[in-house]
Amino acid sequence: MLQKKANAVTKSARGKPREKVRILLVDDDERNLLALSEVLDDLAEVVCVTSGRDALRTLLKGDFAVILLDVFMPGMDGYETASLIRKRQQTARIPIIFVSAVNKETEHLMKGYAMGAVDYVFKPVDPVMLKSKVSVFVDLYDMRLQVERKSQAEQRLRDENYRAEIEKLRIERELQASRTRQEAIIQSLPIILYLEPHRTEPRCPAFVSGDLEAMTGYSFEAVRANPTLWQERIHPDDRDRVLAALEERASSGRFSAEYRWQAFDGTYRHFHDQAVLLRDTEGKPLEFAGTLLDVTTQRRLEEQLVQAGKMEAIGQLTGGVAHDFNNLLAAVLGGIHVLERRLTLGDRERLIVDQMRHAAEHGAELVRRMMAFARKQDLSPASVDPASLCVSVAGLVEHTLGGTIRVDWRCPATGSNLFVDKSQLELALLNLILNARDAMPNGGEVTVEISELAQSDLRDEDPLPPGHYLCIRVTDAGSGIAQADIEKITQPFYTTKEAGKGTGLGLSMVLGFVQQSGGRLQVTSTVGRGTTIEMILPSTPQPEIKCLKAESVPGPTTVRSILLVDDDDAVRTVVGEQLRELGFDVVATADGASAISAVDEGVEFDLLLSDFAMPGINGVQTINRIKSLRPEIRSALMTGYADDRLSAIDREAITVFRKPIDMNELLGFLAT
Repeated sequence: MLQKKANAVTKSARGKPREKVRILLVDDDERNLLALSEVLDDLAEVVCVTSGRDALRTLLKGDFAVILLDVFMPGMDGYETASLIRKRQQTARIPIIFVSAVNKETEHLMKGYAMGAVDYVFKPVDPVMLKSKVSVFVDLYDMRLQVERKSQAEQRLRDENYRAEIEKLRIERELQASRTRQEAIIQSLPIILYLEPHRTEPRCPAFVSGDLEAMTGYSFEAVRANPTLWQERIHPDDRDRVLAALEERASSGRFSAEYRWQAFDGTYRHFHDQAVLLRDTEGKPLEFAGTLLDVTTQRRLEEQLVQAGKMEAIGQLTGGVAHDFNNLLAAVLGGIHVLERRLTLGDRERLIVDQMRHAAEHGAELVRRMMAFARKQDLSPASVDPASLCVSVAGLVEHTLGGTIRVDWRCPATGSNLFVDKSQLELALLNLILNARDAMPNGGEVTVEISELAQSDLRDEDPLPPGHYLCIRVTDAGSGIAQADIEKITQPFYTTKEAGKGTGLGLSMVLGFVQQSGGRLQVTSTVGRGTTIEMILPSTPQPEIKCLKAESVPGPTTVRSILLVDDDDAVRTVVGEQLRELGFDVVATADGASAISAVDEGVEFDLLLSDFAMPGINGVQTINRIKSLRPEIRSALMTGYADDRLSAIDREAITVFRKPIDMNELLGFLAT
């Protein structure tokens, strides 16, 4: 077995010393093991094994923060190994990341996740991405170790306090005043102390100290009146495990379990329940002394940390994905346009081409929604009159809702206007209205109300900066959303709709737009009674500037020849053909250096149209170099990126077109 040793003390992501954290690499190719261990060496101690059986043996000897498991191995493959790991209670919670050079189909991915994997990485592995993913689990493991060490220290302290307190009560019963003060202190802590008979069925404490009713909603008297209450309200998924641990305490003399318990208000609290067996001077068992600690806040913080890591990873991924997809869609949509102009299509062929265009445009819409979710879309905030917003969106939904849905528009004069990107706000509001329609399949009324919102009306959590805000409130009387799902509905690709009826990106897009605009999205819902979603957005006293509608047909242009620069062969070919179809002379080059050489050789052109991200020198550098040679030449950039790579560009000096390029938009630019 190949094993790479590390120092006994490593450092966490914050630079503080910590106990040894280990990562298990499982791969039958020692070259892969060596490469991966080099990437992860500075995160933790890396233990390498070459088979599933060796991995199982290694897991018997210690704990690991994360397991990187090769899928395709001789003998016991990755799926079988993962299944056995998940069946053992000691290893079931260890995160597994599958690593594979093949089996990239959806069914294999789903099988990997069904086996308990938290992620699926394909070879060749991107070192930065892998290191980023693994570091999350290393930090989480380190955090858990810290919590456990703290809990153990607290437990030792409590045990010592219990023994000291019992001895003190036995010897100094006359110190009633001191005992009263101690009970008052305990009463103020978020912890319950209890004494429980050595053998009792069902479990019921004989003594409780602390504010039990504040933690659970039940008084001590109510618990004693219904001894089965504690067991009945344990979460069904935790009940068997907790009861088994309870049975073992009679022989071990100790009990420690963390579980979810349903309080009086119906919510589940996370409790850390632990107890020790007290004995008399002759060693005979007397009773169990225990503590019930509410760790709900800690668990929620851990969940938020995991969720934040996932969202950050998706946001970073969006930029690169959008670039590749936009290049592909630019080639597809542009190619369809060229073929339609050059070929005579029959009815059947026209139908196929229309379906192709529809699919490509749907893909472009999905990319835009991902950009909105990741808060990386281009926004042009301006003053928007609420009344004009209601009128424009009402026109969009008039023929979409059907005869069974009615919209009650409540858009009174507020004296303030919204300060947002109007087109994106219209799209977000349209999404919310259509979601409300889907929640009422039998028809009903959707209320859209716009009102001013004072700072005092905002919720306490995650407060917005001081300022003026308007609230757009969309209310339906539909099926409602379960409380457990409310925090999930704005996550990307999560949907409560039936398969095929939702992408799970609508509310993600709305959330991204609202947050990028400096506002907040609030959701309240009751199952069976309906849902209210509020977009709280910045407002301004400035009036809305009415713009004249642009002509649908671009005006004439003096541009006759174009120098096209793009490193993507498909985009360069298709965009070039589209421009030629429009009557332009096109010279195409694959990079900035070639374009500069063409200028040096005397190539004549009226417009420089360059891609932004290219090898060597990028589009901005290309434009600046050529403008230094030909100052009179007009120029524009193309880009498929969805992130902030263009944030440093002076948008007033350089016009930027998003891929896939709208040729009418380009012609409009040339006509100005």
